[in-house]
Formats: sequence, structure tokens, C-alpha cells
Amino acid sequence: MLTKNKLLLSLKSDGLQKLLALGGLVILYVLFSILGHNFLTVETLINILASSYYIGFLAIGETFVIITGGIDLSVGAVMMCSALIGGVAYSVWDWPIAVALGLVIVIATFFGFLNGIIVAKLKVPPFIATLGIMMISMGFGAIVSRVMTMRFPVITDPDGWFKFVFYKTQGGFPIGAVWLASFFIIASVILGKTLLGKYTFTIGSNEEATRLSGVGVDNCKIAVYSISGFFAGLGAIVYISAYTSIIPGTGNGIELLAIAGVIIGGTSLVGGIGSVSGTLIGVYIMSVLKHGLLSVNLQSQWQTFFTGIVVIGAVMLDNYRIKRTSEIKRD
Repeated sequence: MLTKNKLLLSLKSDGLQKLLALGGLVILYVLFSILGHNFLTVETLINILASSYYIGFLAIGETFVIITGGIDLSVGAVMMCSALIGGVAYSVWDWPIAVALGLVIVIATFFGFLNGIIVAKLKVPPFIATLGIMMISMGFGAIVSRVMTMRFPVITDPDGWFKFVFYKTQGGFPIGAVWLASFFIIASVILGKTLLGKYTFTIGSNEEATRLSGVGVDNCKIAVYSISGFFAGLGAIVYISAYTSIIPGTGNGIELLAIAGVIIGGTSLVGGIGSVSGTLIGVYIMSVLKHGLLSVNLQSQWQTFFTGIVVIGAVMLDNYRIKRTSEIKRD
């Protein structure tokens, strides 16, 4: 049995990475406020929030998957595929914009469900299964769109109302941040207050023990990957709201940004530990890096460079946490 001190040490270890991420976010914001040109402005803050929308949605869905000990490499491609098909529905099939946006969610959720079936029922490793779905969704989007750029209505068109609903209001208020915060709360409740959330953690901690306890592990995995697909669909809607043109073949690498946000926020790659709040902090760290580096006249490639360093540091910290937890259990 763990002593009181050892238990406290274990709990501190679990939350250390998220606390460090929050501290890092504050330090970065203060640092760029001092060194950056026009960084500490309302406009920059709005841009930081706006550039986090679709990555934030992808990362929230990815958090569920990684907590189970899996990975979803398809979220970026699924997001772009569903956006493309929504564009076809609107501009080629003449569907109403609201129905086309609904189709975006359905397509993305279906791909997530398909990931879950392949991983849970066919026992294909998550890396391979989601890699395959990534390529399938990229090809499917290009086939349906006939490799043509799909365009949604601009903000001045009558059908452009959805941009005010999902991206920015007419006064410039970042309404997308409200949507992200709302679904952040919903995802947090699912992870923290429901049986699915409880089983998500236990599957990541010890899948076989969870299965032996009578839990429908396969169904839980299907639900988790479906949630990831659903959030990819939400990401597609805010992406559409920000960028009118959707180009076939784009989306490569977006999933890596989502995964990076999850890791930076303290979710363990081995599963069993993580939080949506930590993920959101990780996403905002990347967004602050992007705009902060631009404010000191460094181009976007530096964001990629420093994000890579932060990800490696987060994984090293996670390895340290796992090692310390193992030592506590042995003692």
C-alpha cells in the first residue's frame, strides 16, 4: 500500500506536466509581450484565439484516443475530406449551407467510427489503421470533388451567415472561441463524469484488466474514435468559416499539430493519463509561439522548430513521471 507521502508524490507527478505547460504558456505570453512588437494588443489576442480553433477541436478529440493508449493519424485528412465533401454538397449538389455543414459532421464522424471498427474489431494497430484511413479519406475527398477546389460562400453572400456564427461576429468578436470553450466543457464532462470517460482511462492504464472486469472495451474504443471523428468535423466547420476555399490534397501535418498539443498538455503517450484542459493549454502554447515569433520578426518555420523542442521536452517529462510512478509502486 502507498504511504500518504508516496500517494501525494504520485498525484503531483501526474499533474506536473499540465502545471508546467500552464506556467510555460504564461511565461511565453509575458516574454513576447515584453520583446514583441505590438504583441500585447487585443487584435493579437483575437488572432491567437482564432488560429487555435480547428487545431483545438482536433486536439480535444485526439485526447480521448491517446488516453486509451491509441493514436489517430487521420484527423487532419478527415477534417479536409469532410470539408471538401461539404463543399461539393453546397456548390455542386446545391444543398442548403446548413445541410452541407451537417454533412461535414456526419462524414467526419463516420470516418472516426470506421477507425474504431478497424482498431477494436479487426485488431489492427491504431497507427496502421488510422494511417490507412488518412490515405483513404484523402483519396475519397479528391474523388468526390474530382480534384477541384471547393468554395464556400464569402462573408458578404447571403449564405455567408455561418462565418458570423462559427468564426467572428460582425463586430470582430471571436465567436469560435465560445464554441471551442463550450465543447471543451462537454468533453471535460464526458472524460471526468461519465462511465465512458472512466473506461477511457482504465483502458489506457490496463486494457486487459478492464476487459476482464466486464467492460465492453471494443465498444468503448469505437465510441472514442467516433468522438475523435466528430471533433474533426467541428474542426472542419471552423476551418471552412475561416478559409473559403478548400483544396484537395491539403491537410497533411495538421494532425501532428493536434497530437503535439495533446502531448504538450500532459497527456501520456502510453495511455491512462491526460486531460482536455491540459490539451487546450498545449494548443494555446503553439498559437502563442506562432504569433509571438512573428512579433519578433521570426518566420513561421521557427514555430515548427520550437514546437518540436517543446514536444521532445514534454515526452521526456512524461518518461520521468512514468519512471517515478513505477518506483513509488515498487516501494
